[in-house]
Amino acid sequence: MSERTIRIGVIGAGANTRERHIPGLQAIPGVRVLMVCNRSRESAARVAEQFDIPQVCDRWNQVIEDERIDAVVIGTWPNLHAPATIAALEAGKHVLVEARMALNAAEARAMAATAVRRPGLVAQVVPSPVTLAVDPAIRRLLAEGFIDEPLAIEIRQGDQFLDRDAPLHWRQDFDLSGFNTMALGIWYEALLRWVGEATRVSAMGRTFVRQRRGADGRLRAVRVPDHLDVLAEMACGAQAHIRMSSVTGLAGSPEAVLFGSEGTLRFDGTHLWGARRDEPKLKKIEIPKDERGRWRVEEEFIGAIRGQEPIRLTTFGDGVKYMEFTEAVARAIAEGLVIPLPL
Repeated sequence: MSERTIRIGVIGAGANTRERHIPGLQAIPGVRVLMVCNRSRESAARVAEQFDIPQVCDRWNQVIEDERIDAVVIGTWPNLHAPATIAALEAGKHVLVEARMALNAAEARAMAATAVRRPGLVAQVVPSPVTLAVDPAIRRLLAEGFIDEPLAIEIRQGDQFLDRDAPLHWRQDFDLSGFNTMALGIWYEALLRWVGEATRVSAMGRTFVRQRRGADGRLRAVRVPDHLDVLAEMACGAQAHIRMSSVTGLAGSPEAVLFGSEGTLRFDGTHLWGARRDEPKLKKIEIPKDERGRWRVEEEFIGAIRGQEPIRLTTFGDGVKYMEFTEAVARAIAEGLVIPLPL
């Protein structure tokens, strides 16, 4: 594969696909984006014109069925991730699928099982970008014992006020987004990188606006919470509290804090802070340039296809874990129970 051009087909050209995936792939020598399919032919044609993509397709399976295509980028809403991914893998195509891996854990497991049956193909989920810059430093500091034993974890995100009149967003549409709730999966993916998975969860959630108007103007039920509190028992022994909210106006930047027996680490959305037991307050931790993580999703995908590197961010196995976590949270809210993991 490294000796010939890698030919890409795009299914779903949302913002992230247009801003990152297509230009990122086109910047790699020996890679060509040959075709694109979007929700309408008109929108696909605009993307094709913008990025000089030769062919526009009317149906997503046309991309997969084309024998010229080596790899498929799936940038649709989550409701199409499993069908398109499974079809592409079964057709012998490598797959890069957008985050929010699937609607639910069952779909994610089906995607992962298909990838296992096609070991010669690369299967990658677009990783959470929120903590990429600090992930290597956090992992190193934890390995060096900076906080010693992890005891408690606090994560929060959300600084907007409730908008009762806003139309239904696709992230609030259960048919399109499934059990994915706000940025919950994104932050759980960060926890997987830092300290590993949860073993059980409990949660409470509230939907303050029960109906919103869809694109057709009709009222639709909102089944995705506006505010969410999760308690999780982590395999490392720590207890985690995660708050995701669309109603906590002026709460400030996202934050993740790791409290240990001998120290504390805090990520404020931009910078990393830390202190040991004998220090009076947190101080900014300067991360060396060569340790700062960066976005290299497209490079990693092509590198894996060419046999130059494995997929690290994000594997289908990790995607299954965060989909099981988000579904467990939804079950905990609905049933008022503590849900063990894995599902």
